[in-house]
Amino acid sequence: MVMELAKRDDVPVELTWDLSLIYPTEEAMLADAQKMKELSLSMEASYKGNLTDAATINHCLDDYQEVYRLITLTANYCDLAVSVDYYNSANQTRNDRINSLISEIFSRLTFIESELSEQSEDVLNEAMQQSDTNRCYLAEILRNKAHRLNPETERAISALSQTFSAPYQIYNMAKLADMKFDSFTVNGKEYPLGYSLFEDNYEYEKDTDIRRSAFSAFSTKIRQYENVTAAAYNAQLQTEKTMATLRGFDSVIDSLLFPQQVSRELYNRQIDLITTRLAPHMRKYARLLKKVHNLDRMTFADLKIAVDPEYDPSVTIEESKQYIEKGLAILGDDYVSMIQEAYKKRWVDFAQNQGKSTGGFCASPYGKGSFILLSWNNRMADVFTLAHELGHAGHFRLCNGAQAILDTEVSSYFVEAPSTMNELLMAHYLLKTTPDKRFRRWVLSCMISNTYYHNFVTHLMEAAYQREVYKLIDAGDSVQAETLSSIMKETLQKFWGDDVEISDDAALTWMRQPHYYMGLYSYTYSAGLTVATQVCKRIEAEGQTAVDDWKKVLTAGSTKTPEELAKMAGVDISTDAPLLDTIETIGSIIDEICELTEELGC
Repeated sequence: MVMELAKRDDVPVELTWDLSLIYPTEEAMLADAQKMKELSLSMEASYKGNLTDAATINHCLDDYQEVYRLITLTANYCDLAVSVDYYNSANQTRNDRINSLISEIFSRLTFIESELSEQSEDVLNEAMQQSDTNRCYLAEILRNKAHRLNPETERAISALSQTFSAPYQIYNMAKLADMKFDSFTVNGKEYPLGYSLFEDNYEYEKDTDIRRSAFSAFSTKIRQYENVTAAAYNAQLQTEKTMATLRGFDSVIDSLLFPQQVSRELYNRQIDLITTRLAPHMRKYARLLKKVHNLDRMTFADLKIAVDPEYDPSVTIEESKQYIEKGLAILGDDYVSMIQEAYKKRWVDFAQNQGKSTGGFCASPYGKGSFILLSWNNRMADVFTLAHELGHAGHFRLCNGAQAILDTEVSSYFVEAPSTMNELLMAHYLLKTTPDKRFRRWVLSCMISNTYYHNFVTHLMEAAYQREVYKLIDAGDSVQAETLSSIMKETLQKFWGDDVEISDDAALTWMRQPHYYMGLYSYTYSAGLTVATQVCKRIEAEGQTAVDDWKKVLTAGSTKTPEELAKMAGVDISTDAPLLDTIETIGSIIDEICELTEELGC
């Protein structure tokens, strides 16, 4: 029975994360906010106009690292509080004030990059030789030289950073605060509805009438917000286009790939090969779902149901700890200790409550633990989600411990590899626990419906859609709700063909993801999972040697490019081979699920 979500104040504290791990009190956070403001003023007075020699440059960057550390801590403390309760206006006000201060500080300190960009390569190279902690940051300054604007323009752009984030804020407010869902009725029974209730419960509901009715009711409500959502997204797109043009990029796509250190070839390959090569396998999976559930037709609303929903075990939060500790034990005692710390010190916000962000994420402020958001539904899928987010936590525990703060901004092309790796390790562990065929089919179907579907289908469809949108923007067009729905519908139809009915409600999927406000992020899920799949195979074949290589990769941070990180793990992403092999791996899993279903006769 799906229950109405509680208000945040009514949630048991043990289900919430503990932000006092960042700051014990709000006053402590405000003290650091004042400290970073004063340090930025001191830096401006001491260094502006004086960044002409290697020693001064490095002294300045050492101070900047401290400012950046304080910004990271204060920003996370305030933003994380908002993310669990968009109805709390006091937290929103505090977050806005801190963001405004951060914009002011970044604007004040734009002289650093501007002056460094004007220095000769000889001076910058000398500074790089004198400081390991500043070396990669200075190398990035050299790489960005051609796209820097004049100092006053850069200062103005930085001052407007809070304004540039407004489209995302509008999207979240419409989605998480303003949308109030009515209940829906099936066969005379009334069911509550909400954003997270739909995405975390009804999408997986085994009763077809309830599942499809929930999808219809959910779509009816979000359609009422399609124009404001499209307007927010168009504002984001036009801002990105303006910035790309100002910085001398030929297209928005090029400008967004540049900080990722990813070529167009890598980006397009990920979308094109999956769209064409994976589609036949996923259509076969859709046909299997239709058959085992005796569906009259296969609709978009049916794609997330389990092959064997009766077998899906209920898992408590306490039980999840045992699964995850054992499943990820191969990564070493230090990794297991981190998992235990996450539970003991309340890194995870498990609660389901009104106004909470949907989906899941992990924030890892430098020098602190991690903070993981999800909504616990007592499903094994939640165990995989938590393992995924702990993958981010483990990554940045190692990365933050090994690198200076300016060297922890890992390319988003690679950042989903450690998280999806954990999902695969969990699945491989479960497969070894029993020879039972029904259990094996259930684990394999979890790999498809959770790990691979989420990353290779859901997010890949977002990426394919997003690429078409950027083509319009680069051509000088704008987008409206009708256009966006049309692009999404065509993208889904191209992938699923005649095997899945794509309705106008399915076309509204573009309204549901925040990734479009994060640059080119959606495609990186499949990129990361491609690397993870290949490294997981190495671990299965080679054991500790591959694990050791992987943990070295996790410490590297942004000191390596995505290709270099993958190479350290034994994967050559400069070729099609890893992606094609991963697609065939998915296909073989689906084939085995079909074979087991035939053997089991159900």
